[in-house]
Amino acid sequence: MTATTPATTAYRRLFGMLFWAILTAFFFANVEIQIEGAAGWAANLPTWRIEQHWLLDIFWGGRVMTGYHAWIFPFIALMFHYPIWFNGSWDWRGECRIMASIMVFWISEDWLWFVLNPAYGLARFNPVDVPWHKHWLGAVPTDYWIYSIAAIVLLWLAERKPRPACVALSQS
Repeated sequence: MTATTPATTAYRRLFGMLFWAILTAFFFANVEIQIEGAAGWAANLPTWRIEQHWLLDIFWGGRVMTGYHAWIFPFIALMFHYPIWFNGSWDWRGECRIMASIMVFWISEDWLWFVLNPAYGLARFNPVDVPWHKHWLGAVPTDYWIYSIAAIVLLWLAERKPRPACVALSQS
C-alpha cells in the first residue's frame, strides 16, 4: 500500500469535484436539449419573459430573464449546497468549492448543450447562431472567461494553506 499525502488527497478531492460538476452538467445539458430542442434560452417555452431591463445587463449578461431560468438557477445552487446542509458542516472553504463547482457546472452545461444538441453542434457555436449570448471574447461567450477565472480564484482560496497564526512573544 502506498501512503496518501494531504496534497494527494486535496488533488483527488479537487479533480473528483470537477469531474462530478462536469458529469452532472452532461446530464442536465441532455435534459435541457429535450426540453428546449433547437430553441435555446427557453425561447419557445410557455414561461414569462423580461426582455428589456437595465439590471439584465448587469446581472444577466444582457440575456432575457425567463421564469424557467428564475427557477432553474436557484434549484441547481440549492442542489450543490445540499451536502453541506445535510451534514451540517458549512465553512468558507467548502462554500468556495461549491461556488466554483456551480460555475464549472454552468459553463460545462451550456457548452455541452451546443455540442450534444443535434440542431447545433460546434459548427453553430458562434455569435450569429447564438444570439442569447450577447457578449463574446474569441470563440466563446465572455461568461465562460469570467466564470472560469472566478472558479479558479475560488478554488485557490479553498485549497490554499492557511497562514500560521502569529505568536506574541511574552516579555519577562
